[in-house]
Amino acid sequence: MEIIDRASSVRSTFLQRALFVAASVSVLGVAGCQSTSNSILNPIDLAQGSSENIGSLTRVIQNNPRNPESYNVRGSAYGKAGRYREALKDFDTAIQLDPNYYQAYANRALIQRYLKNDVAAVEDYSRAIQINPQYDAAYIGRGNVYRQAGRLDEAMLDFNRAIQLDTTDGRAYHNRGLIYQARGQHKKAIEDFSAAASLQSNAPEPYNGRGISYAALGDYDNAFDDFNTAIGLDDKVAESWANQALVYEHRGDRKRAAASYARAVQLDPQYKPAKDGLSRTR
Repeated sequence: MEIIDRASSVRSTFLQRALFVAASVSVLGVAGCQSTSNSILNPIDLAQGSSENIGSLTRVIQNNPRNPESYNVRGSAYGKAGRYREALKDFDTAIQLDPNYYQAYANRALIQRYLKNDVAAVEDYSRAIQINPQYDAAYIGRGNVYRQAGRLDEAMLDFNRAIQLDTTDGRAYHNRGLIYQARGQHKKAIEDFSAAASLQSNAPEPYNGRGISYAALGDYDNAFDDFNTAIGLDDKVAESWANQALVYEHRGDRKRAAASYARAVQLDPQYKPAKDGLSRTR
């Protein structure tokens, strides 16, 4: 995803670097329930992916093997643990027991996304929507698949629909903001990133996204504030440090830029914008 801004050669150079950062900001998973965590199925507490919890859920299923909800919950726990094939099997069983279990379709779709089966993911999200046209999570999930595939018009329709349904999931706004950003509509992007930040108060992604759009408009002070806020929320995200470094670099402060790039490389040694930035500023 690219953002084009040619107001000046300096700003263009900055954005070419910043956009690489923006494009790598991942929008985290959406399933039947949501949170702002990095979990693939939300809101599933980290402990829910533990072998102890899975064992407890298995005993529940053994006591009542015809309850689709139990399979859906254990499938979510398997997903949290990265045991995707077992998660798929449980979601399949939940759907066999209740063919109208739209949450299980959405959960299975998310696992399909992690397995790179985007066609199957879209089919499951679409089935969830068919069963329950008011289910905002399925629109957001399908919109994410479309956006990452470059099908921005279809993604925009899905995010708009989720927002029309008064979703409280900030990812609908965040992902729509990324599309506005890709189209150079930075003022609209800033509005959406702000909405996402208000709904996901502990997530750094909306601040990184909004900072990029501020930078595209030449507002480096607000961009810098947003990147610093992102770091304050989670100082283990390489993109945030690389974004901060870009502002330092734009200001001519190579020493601080190098330090921030170095921190980003430390967090993610394969993160190319940080590696390139460190080479430039050292």
